[in-house]
Amino acid sequence: MEMDEMLEELVETIKEHYEKREFQQIKTILGELNPADIAVLLEEFPENQRLLLFRLLPKEEAADTFVELDPDTQETLIHGITDTELREVLDELYLDDTVDIIEEMPATLVKRILRNTDAETRKSINALLKYPEDSAGSLMTPEFVDLKKDMSVEDAFKRIRRTGVDKETIYTCYVTDAQRHLLGVTTVKELLLHDYDDLIEEFMETNVIYVNTLDDQEVAAQQLSKYNFLALPVVDMEERLVGIITIDDAIDVMQEENTEDIQKMNAMLPTEKTYLKTSVFETWKSRFPWLLLLMVSATFTGSIITAFEDKLAALTILTAFIPMLMDTGGNSGGQASVTVIRAMSLGEVNFKDYFRVVWKELRVGFICGVSLAAVNFLKIWFIDKLAFQNDEITLIIDLAICLTLIVEIVFAKFIGCSLPMLAKKIGFDPAVMSSPFITTIVDAVSLLVFFGISSAVIPQLR
Repeated sequence: MEMDEMLEELVETIKEHYEKREFQQIKTILGELNPADIAVLLEEFPENQRLLLFRLLPKEEAADTFVELDPDTQETLIHGITDTELREVLDELYLDDTVDIIEEMPATLVKRILRNTDAETRKSINALLKYPEDSAGSLMTPEFVDLKKDMSVEDAFKRIRRTGVDKETIYTCYVTDAQRHLLGVTTVKELLLHDYDDLIEEFMETNVIYVNTLDDQEVAAQQLSKYNFLALPVVDMEERLVGIITIDDAIDVMQEENTEDIQKMNAMLPTEKTYLKTSVFETWKSRFPWLLLLMVSATFTGSIITAFEDKLAALTILTAFIPMLMDTGGNSGGQASVTVIRAMSLGEVNFKDYFRVVWKELRVGFICGVSLAAVNFLKIWFIDKLAFQNDEITLIIDLAICLTLIVEIVFAKFIGCSLPMLAKKIGFDPAVMSSPFITTIVDAVSLLVFFGISSAVIPQLR
């Protein structure tokens, strides 16, 4: 909250200086801010003022700020600046950031961006663009420090000083052979702790953890998180080092994946735009298909109720407990699905654990069912029957409702843990098999179980 208030004050201050044409004061204010904060601040100004403020930034800070802006703002700035200014920004960007920008731009702007890069950069950009979307290859940067195993520590420092200025990180250094095969890894800390005459091969780590260019970018992000790396090497099919993925890119991936999962788990099609940047029509388009599917599928529950209409007419008190049974079943299935989907996304569970997961959820479901049934039995008997003097409720009806609770909760837990794992196995995103979808299935089953048990044990319904 304090940061928001500070930015609001800065916006007002800059607006005052802008009206007075005091651009040097604005430049001083911007120079004291982090690029991420400048990007947020620029969003508060109209397009023409935003362009002038961007031009006040030094080249390096302008490039860092440009990366933090959303694609729509980047597009308007590219339209507004000259080729010379664009070239200066691109020269300061890391290659992976340039590729990310190109992927979000329309074809006309892509041509202009490529026209303002040198031949070597264009070649590297085209190579990265060939990798599948959301793969480790599309996320990596080819700008890393590579060393040779027969180098001394002194030689290594010379190479870092000579080449490190253009690299995204110089802390982690990778050891390769003449064919660029990945042999080992070391850090600047290790180099500082050894004598200048020591050879790299004497202390480099040879058990290197890496990902392949075709691996999913989420796998790379999980590896960085699991091992607390600052960077992760990426190799091709011949295990030649072609790039690295840095922790800042991994954080972006995890945020995007989490947002996408949340959207899918709440029956929405994923969108890459922020909430306020997404139009009403786009929001409708992302929500309507799932709502339509769920609405149509929910008609099955209505059909089930209609099929047992004569039994409900014979004993109307049963109608009062249908919402409670359906909600409890849906909530139980939702708990299991969310837990399993999260465990799968963190790599804690995979399909080989299917039977262990099912066995665990069946036991949890049984304990939860018995516990809820016991509480519900007392609630129905002492509150619904005695306190409200409802003579329609009998002991056998109370038992039928509680028995339904146990059976439906066990079944809901089974469905909730099974569907995401089966979806993952056949190639679907497990987040699709989330609470709304599972709730619809469990609702229908809950009704069938309820009417089946009631018909079997209640004399009036036989």
